[in-house]
Formats: sequence, structure tokens, C-alpha cells
Amino acid sequence: MTLKFTTSFLEDAIGVFQRYKKLAEAAMTQVSEEQLAVALDEESNSIAIIVKHMAGNMLSRWTDFLTTDGEKPWRDRDSEFEVPPANREGLMALWERGWGTLFEALNGLTEADLARTVMIRSEAHSVMQAVNRQLAHYPYHCGQIVFIAKHLAREKWNYLSVPRGRSQEFNAQVVAGKISQR
Repeated sequence: MTLKFTTSFLEDAIGVFQRYKKLAEAAMTQVSEEQLAVALDEESNSIAIIVKHMAGNMLSRWTDFLTTDGEKPWRDRDSEFEVPPANREGLMALWERGWGTLFEALNGLTEADLARTVMIRSEAHSVMQAVNRQLAHYPYHCGQIVFIAKHLAREKWNYLSVPRGRSQEFNAQVVAGKISQR
């Protein structure tokens, strides 16, 4: 997944969000439906719980983004860490709903909106700060999803980036134009 050169903060932010969404999705496809609900230990969250939390956060933060506090009164954050959807289909529907809300909000913004003020938990943020806050939050959780999926897939894992020990080969192929950078 090559990143596009841009000087637009919003265009770049949308591209980064899309990249991490696809990365997490590629990891989730490598585990079984049952493995989506596996927690590595009693203090860990499963992929399904992480997805449920991310979706809850996205729905709260990005619904009426410019006009209401990003921590909606209807959000029950604690329940996001409880029973997730029962199957992959339900989980992915929740995932898509969250991301859809985010992309709809971002695509509705202009560069001029970046200096506007929005609230998150009654704390003022510029729109740019609020976007950056989520650019740190969601990739953090996408990395958790990849880590758990890789752990569970073990030897069946298909690398999402350059496989270990193959950097020089990969770089030579990029330079030769045989493959594009991911």
C-alpha cells in the first residue's frame, strides 16, 4: 500500500486511516472466527473486543463531529470491553459502521475546518488536534490486532510487510520496479 504524496493534512490523515484499516483487516482474515474471540491472557483483549472498542470510539467521536462533544452521552465505553458480536459477520458490520462514520466526517471537512474547535470529554481541541488524537489511537489498536492475529496464526501467517530476513531482496525488487513499496 503505497502512500500518496500530499500537502493536505486531511488527505494525508484519510490515507493513513485507510492504510491502518486495511492492515488490521488483512490480519483479521488470517484467523478463524473462533480466534477473533481469543484473549492471550486474562488481562488482554481479544481482537473482537478491540474491534468493538474501536467502533464504539469511532461512533462517539465522529458522529456530529463539529457540533457535539466527541464523548457522547449514549456511549457506554465499559460495555465495549464485554461480550462482542457473536460472529465475524456481526463484528465486521460493526467495524465498517465505525470506519464509515469516521470517513464520512473527515470527507465532509475542509482545510479551513482544521482550526475550528471541537470538544472531547468537555476539553477543547482544534479539529487538527482531534484528528491527530485518533491518528494515534486507532493505529495503536490496529497494531494490537496484527500482533494477536500473528500470534494466533503462527506458521500460517502471511506477512503484511517485508518478511523477516528479506529486506535486501525486497529493496532490490522495489528499485528494479518489480514491486511497489507497501
